[in-house]
Amino acid sequence: MGKCLSCYQAEAVPDKYMKCQEMEFSSAIVRLSNCDESQIFRSSNSELGASVVSSNGEMHKSTSSKSVLGFAEKLIFHPRIPAIRSGSTDKKQSSHSGRDYLERKIHALFDKYKDLGEDVMLSEGIEQFCQDLEVKPEEFLVLVLAWKFGADQMCCFTREEFVIGCKSLHVDSILGIQSKFSEMLQEVKNPDTFKDLYRFTFKFGLEVGQRILPVEMAIQLWKLVFSKREPLILQRWIVFLEKHPNIRGIPRDTWNMFLNFSETMGDDLSSYDDTEAWPSLFDDFVEYENDKTNQNVLQNKELEELV
Repeated sequence: MGKCLSCYQAEAVPDKYMKCQEMEFSSAIVRLSNCDESQIFRSSNSELGASVVSSNGEMHKSTSSKSVLGFAEKLIFHPRIPAIRSGSTDKKQSSHSGRDYLERKIHALFDKYKDLGEDVMLSEGIEQFCQDLEVKPEEFLVLVLAWKFGADQMCCFTREEFVIGCKSLHVDSILGIQSKFSEMLQEVKNPDTFKDLYRFTFKFGLEVGQRILPVEMAIQLWKLVFSKREPLILQRWIVFLEKHPNIRGIPRDTWNMFLNFSETMGDDLSSYDDTEAWPSLFDDFVEYENDKTNQNVLQNKELEELV
């Protein structure tokens, strides 16, 4: 009954015509890539028309270039569409606004405690600040906080010091500062970190224009900075200073070297070598301690003889 569908199958297209078709199509793409949009859309169908092969093997121009142009447009124009970065701008704006909000809150917190006549936090404001933090001004924790804030002198926080300090701690409230207390105390347990705090304490105790720390202030600061890790020799050192009123000040190098001295000597001064580069005040201290020891030995012998 009638012809089967296989009868209508087109004859195979010769390879040479297929190659020709591919070359023609590639040529169209190249011409498109070298044109701007206006040139492309003004192009005639005859120029961009793709070569096709009929069933009898003859080649002719297609009357429509839609398929070629559409495909070419995809190849040429699609890469020009910028990638959509959803939310990146919003995130940046949100980050900036967050930092601004944090800084505004820090300034507002400083304003709560600052002096009425100056843009600094003085003794009265610091006392109230410590009261709100539930600490005493003479506590070790307040010294650590001053170190964190980079305070230049005692009983005074500048606005810049306060803002930079709070930002470095990532806090903007009393509760926020309180939440950092345990972290700060843990931090200064590190020997290198404590050394930095120790050296800061000397500068912190100086008044404007001073280069030598008054011995009374030095004693109080030694007690404060060593309140969490007191050297074995500290009390003997303090007694020595108090017994010698002629010692009126502590230079920076003596302050700095005392930390090394206390760690090296421990509680035993017998290994002290006065030929090493120790401050002369340490020589006097060791001599004073040796005299005390010898005197005690002599007194003990006398008592034994009497008995």
